[in-house]
Amino acid sequence: MYTDTIADYLTRLRNASMAGHKVVDIPSSNIKMDITKILFDQGYILSYKFEDTENKQGNIKIALKYDSVSKQPVIKEIQRISKPGLRKYSNSTDFPRILNGLGISIVSTSKGVMTGKQAALQNIGGELICYVF
Repeated sequence: MYTDTIADYLTRLRNASMAGHKVVDIPSSNIKMDITKILFDQGYILSYKFEDTENKQGNIKIALKYDSVSKQPVIKEIQRISKPGLRKYSNSTDFPRILNGLGISIVSTSKGVMTGKQAALQNIGGELICYVF
């Protein structure tokens, strides 16, 4: 049993992309589905599919995206920020710029999971989940 399922999700993505896998299977949860949708909308993954399993938890199949010329993964780095032992929060004016605006921060807010830019536009703060670039 994993105590930090989001860290496990991010580690599976990181390991699969560094190993050059095309598809990665991850146990599903609502927050993982939201993070997956954000990664797809921002262009970090190629596609995704939510599948039901016998134990009703479900699975997320994620097709990873690679650069067509250099064959390098699009996700260069993915970092977990807020951990179960130390939660990190930010208000709407203090969201960090990731790689001078080229990366994204994923934030859990009272309006749902969204990028840091979307949360700043809606003027709401929240818990910093991870940085992706």
